[in-house]
Amino acid sequence: MDGGKEKSLEPGRTDALLIVDVQNDFLPGGSLAVPHGEEVIPPLNTYIQEFHRRHLPIVATRDWHPEKHCSFQSQGGAWPPHCVQETEGARISPELQLPKDAILIAKGAQKDKDAYSGFQDTELESFLRRWGIGRLFIGGLATDYCVLKTVLDALERRFRVCLLSDAIRAVDVRPGDGKRALDEMRKAGAHIITLEHLS
Repeated sequence: MDGGKEKSLEPGRTDALLIVDVQNDFLPGGSLAVPHGEEVIPPLNTYIQEFHRRHLPIVATRDWHPEKHCSFQSQGGAWPPHCVQETEGARISPELQLPKDAILIAKGAQKDKDAYSGFQDTELESFLRRWGIGRLFIGGLATDYCVLKTVLDALERRFRVCLLSDAIRAVDVRPGDGKRALDEMRKAGAHIITLEHLS
């Protein structure tokens, strides 16, 4: 474990699980597939079971872009079209075993505004404050983009963060981007953990 010491890694009443963008377009066969992105699903399902068993909040973010979103290459952005609202590519992976009471947070829904962080222009923070959450366990896709920005925003908002290193994968547009993102999150104060730390 890095980024400092947590007194206990046993999920408790002020903890929540935050799953970032495990959507079909970021998985094999999707329009913006993250290399080995499917590998995050089995560990995330185990984390989901652990939090659901304890009746703790589970939140999943999703890109929810309009057809002509500013991040798309056709609009001068960096990425191919992905996670367009109401399409199959925007669906959370059916292999992710989200409980029925999981909260879905849509981001990037404004045509002219990009959003990598789950906190940007969403109700995520207000939900967490309402529930009295102080610590987030965060995993998902992709390490060097939406996970990175969500973790940094969480830390900036004074949430403690446990980053689930066995449940994240990087795009690595530039080789090493994922490792650099991991280092940045650690230096910012995130605690780097795996399932083994919970057992």
